[in-house]
Amino acid sequence: MIGYYIIIGIGMLLSWGVGQMLRKRFAEYSQTPMPMTGAQVAEEMLRQNGILDVEVISVPGQLTDHYNPMKRTVNLSESVYGVPSVAAAAVAAHECGHAVQHARGYAWLKFRSALVPVVSISSRMAQIVLMIGLFIAIGSQNTTVLLIGIVLFSMAVLFSIVTLPVEFDASKRALAWLSQSRLAGAVEQKQAKNALFWAAMTYVAGALAALGQLLYFVFIFLQLRGNSRQ
Repeated sequence: MIGYYIIIGIGMLLSWGVGQMLRKRFAEYSQTPMPMTGAQVAEEMLRQNGILDVEVISVPGQLTDHYNPMKRTVNLSESVYGVPSVAAAAVAAHECGHAVQHARGYAWLKFRSALVPVVSISSRMAQIVLMIGLFIAIGSQNTTVLLIGIVLFSMAVLFSIVTLPVEFDASKRALAWLSQSRLAGAVEQKQAKNALFWAAMTYVAGALAALGQLLYFVFIFLQLRGNSRQ
């Protein structure tokens, strides 16, 4: 179990470091003015992409921005919605990138959406089943419950991995639009790209942490399975 806690610790440290860098960059680039607020950027990007059935709304909190495909809303945090800055423009354009993906039938987004019902159930059960399965396997060398836990947890890991191309593509669409619309100059474009890079790194850190946990349990499973056959 020591190895598991080490993996958890490394994952938490990595996520914390990336999160701190994201907040630092967001605060820095929030000082660079833009001619439009985050909400105006979102509305204009949606309009230019022919998306007229998505509403841009304000939600409480910081870095709580997201696109809701069910309600067809681009949800922008208070620090983005009414703020005319590079950081706000980058975040708003990124979330609209998801709306464009939805409208264009982007395959990775459709795949991720299809996983949501399964992951919502498996993620709640996985950790408990894994721990129960581990204790059973150590005590009786019966690895069946542990294997079930691994399968359940693997769905959450798959979801985190599938999320990566979705997030990178949304940022790519956002940066392309900011450049084509001439809303961002060279300096602003560079800052927007850097801000979105660190935002994407939060998903990379999460995926690596989840993958590390999965590989740990797979290794334990194979080890215990091998011992039971001797």
